[in-house]
Amino acid sequence: MRLNLRDIIHTPGASRSFSFDMDLSDLDFFGERPICRPVEVTGAVRNMAGALTLEGEAATVLDLRCDRCLKPFSREMRVPVNSLMAETLEDEENDDIILLENGEVDLEEVFTTAFVLAMEPKHVCSEDCKGLCPHCGADLNEGPCQCRPEVDPRLAVLAQLLDKESN
Repeated sequence: MRLNLRDIIHTPGASRSFSFDMDLSDLDFFGERPICRPVEVTGAVRNMAGALTLEGEAATVLDLRCDRCLKPFSREMRVPVNSLMAETLEDEENDDIILLENGEVDLEEVFTTAFVLAMEPKHVCSEDCKGLCPHCGADLNEGPCQCRPEVDPRLAVLAQLLDKESN
């Protein structure tokens, strides 16, 4: 969605609101496609004493799979975007300022970039998720498995001493 800002660029105090939905369901994150629902984007561009500021938020519910126990779960994700906008840049290395193209800004590009950068690389269903047993694959959240605890090879000699004492 391109937003035309020509009429507020030189009008201090003016603003332009926006609201639209984005489809990011084709984005792949490590073999998963967690963004199955529309991403709702809302916000406004304001001329604050000659400086254009973009304030908005992208929000959706992600359909994820826990990296510890592999169970599917859903989690709400909200990404705020606050940025300055300009027609020209004096400092080419400033990535914080969004450059306007003929008085317009591509909001879908701005919010897609912000949303992708805010995605977490790992997802867990809860902070206290115990995951799966590395040997038998049992879900440790449902209870302990029947596997015998493995002894650290560096401590194997000590374990043998304990076995001799118990006999």
